[in-house]
Amino acid sequence: MSTVPEDPASLETARQLAEHHYYAALDLVLEGHHEQAVGEYQQALTADPRFTDALHGLSRALQDLNRLDEAIEISKRISEIDPDDILAHTSLSILYQKKGMVPEAEAEGNKARVLGWKQQLKKGSRDPTGI
Repeated sequence: MSTVPEDPASLETARQLAEHHYYAALDLVLEGHHEQAVGEYQQALTADPRFTDALHGLSRALQDLNRLDEAIEISKRISEIDPDDILAHTSLSILYQKKGMVPEAEAEGNKARVLGWKQQLKKGSRDPTGI
């Protein structure tokens, strides 16, 4: 995979290219073409390796193709990029469960739950007056 360029104009171009491939992948998934969608997601990630929406889509497409080990690796990558991503941990829990890896599934499910609670507490602790 390529690295994301540093200058803002190149970053914008890379993101636009990544989004183009991401939306193409979504269309392919809707049409039931999961293998082709994987290719589009991979192109999106070549343009922007930290595009977590594309990583989530790739993980799901791989799951739908029963390529569980690859999907697990992608979901792990998401949680490395964004440790607070609840969906990454939920996906890992589901994937581990599908593989019969119950302790790992339970651990990831617990991580997702705790993160959800933390997010709820943050929202609840904000003063509505802004003070």
